[in-house]
Amino acid sequence: MSETAQLFITCIIDTFYPEIGKAVVRVLQRLGVHLEFPAEQTCCGQPAFNAGMRQEARQIAMHTIRVFERTRGKVIVPSGSCTAMLQHGYLELFDAQPHWLERARALAARVVEFSQFLVDDLKVTDLGVSYAGKIAYHPSCHLLRSLGVDRQPRALLAAVRGAQIVPLPEASDCCGFGGVFSIEHAELSSAMLERKISNLLQSKASLVVTADAGCMTHINGALRRQRHPLRVVHLAQLLAGELVPEAD
Repeated sequence: MSETAQLFITCIIDTFYPEIGKAVVRVLQRLGVHLEFPAEQTCCGQPAFNAGMRQEARQIAMHTIRVFERTRGKVIVPSGSCTAMLQHGYLELFDAQPHWLERARALAARVVEFSQFLVDDLKVTDLGVSYAGKIAYHPSCHLLRSLGVDRQPRALLAAVRGAQIVPLPEASDCCGFGGVFSIEHAELSSAMLERKISNLLQSKASLVVTADAGCMTHINGALRRQRHPLRVVHLAQLLAGELVPEAD
């Protein structure tokens, strides 16, 4: 297998979590994917888009389209929210500009979220990794609702050897992050986060897995402030096979 693909790394991973980006690369290279990384890539424009700054978001989108038009193969994104922006947000941004809309559609057709690429494109669920502990899965809003992706990350988790996948109460409830939402509606965001934390603790999991670094940041922040030992990791970190249960 020697499929060529592009990596769109996302701002939050590039800035705060390079270890997630490295885990994504290790997983894909282990599966024989020839991975390329266009160095000119920047933000997908979602923060500006969500804040109503459509002209600014449009300029960022134009740059992103130009960068990836010079490449070939699938564009793999380890984030449901950024994938949704590239697949759906760009089409909204350019709905009145036929030339750019056509180019946005061409890019959207190539974009695929990380777990989707593994399960649907590469037909892989078992990566031969182990984790001896209880795992709860938090489905991020964009991944679940905007993309309809749920089966793929769950199939990958089910194949992790030694892991016990435990149900998460009210799993589909938002954690309250939502990018600028958590800033503009801080009180509502905090209430949603507290409910999510309560449900995570009820699950009795020793590890929480999600596919979006934004949710991971938001939930981990609350867990650390409340001095809970539970931690949230990105799916790629688990699949890279480098996580071990923390001592009791």
